[in-house]
Amino acid sequence: MRDILPQLTDWLNEGKPVATATVVSTWGSSPRQPGAKLAVTPPHAMIGSVSGGCVEGTVIDEAVASLNDYMPRLLHFGVADEAAWEVGLACGGEIDIYVEPLDSALAEALTQRTADETTYAVVTVVSGGALGTKVVVDAAGLAYAVGNPDALDLLTFAALTALHSGQTERTTTHDYDIFIEVIQPRPRLIVIGGAHVAQPLTKMAQMLGFRVSLIDPRSAFASTERFSHISDIHHTYPDKALETLGLDAHSYVVVLSHDPKIDDPALRLALPSPAPYIGILSSRKTHAKRVERLTAAGIPAEQLARIHTPIGLDIGAVTPEEIAVGIMAEIIAVRRGKSFR
Repeated sequence: MRDILPQLTDWLNEGKPVATATVVSTWGSSPRQPGAKLAVTPPHAMIGSVSGGCVEGTVIDEAVASLNDYMPRLLHFGVADEAAWEVGLACGGEIDIYVEPLDSALAEALTQRTADETTYAVVTVVSGGALGTKVVVDAAGLAYAVGNPDALDLLTFAALTALHSGQTERTTTHDYDIFIEVIQPRPRLIVIGGAHVAQPLTKMAQMLGFRVSLIDPRSAFASTERFSHISDIHHTYPDKALETLGLDAHSYVVVLSHDPKIDDPALRLALPSPAPYIGILSSRKTHAKRVERLTAAGIPAEQLARIHTPIGLDIGAVTPEEIAVGIMAEIIAVRRGKSFR
């Protein structure tokens, strides 16, 4: 939702009707996962995807129909259905897609939380008598509700529980068939050092949806001329900048400065943090000396073992652009729970 919401908001501000389609469950080899979205505004505009192209045509037709009757609907496609062959889902698998009109109050609630990089949960009844009942809940409580009043308390409780688990899923609560979607803040890439590799790396991270911050006390390295695409540049030492930025489970740290006066303070602050990835551009020999310094400074071995170096997946990279690909590939692997270490 974070990826397509700005366009949806623009459409609504222009007075255009908008319908959304959300993958709520899959089986087998479905190409998209629960939470994947497509949005439509007639006659010909769309954004997003729910199947990589397999069922989009039928889903778009149903989305337009939902705008005509203002009724949500749950669609099912599977290899046993004749419709599956007609829409191109003949490669195997099944998929349920929930289609609904988007109202401006819901869009406003989602837009505000997206802009604030807030974690929030959206819980929707996707079938049955309370079809279409929906709540949006964040850490502060209920932000939006519509539909059957009898179901709202149960949905709110389910949303609050999901905020702690972080789990997007389709489930049942008190006979309500619900889809719970947890929307996390965008991941953030924090780059220490405005080295040459940092230029393609930060651009690539932005293309992949990361927020990007650059830290380097050497203003010539982290200049606005070299990094005009970055709005968050800190010309200070990383221990001060990282305290200001904060490091959480959505922060990915890449150290590129090659200067112990800059690298070591960054690592001393980053290693004990919840940041899931800390990588440093370094040779093994240089890193061995770094480990000696940090050990002497009191950093425990289990924290030092968190450092990814040589940084990035080994793809035989030579150019700064290729090195950036390897770094982002490793970060994505960590983010998605894959390990190559």
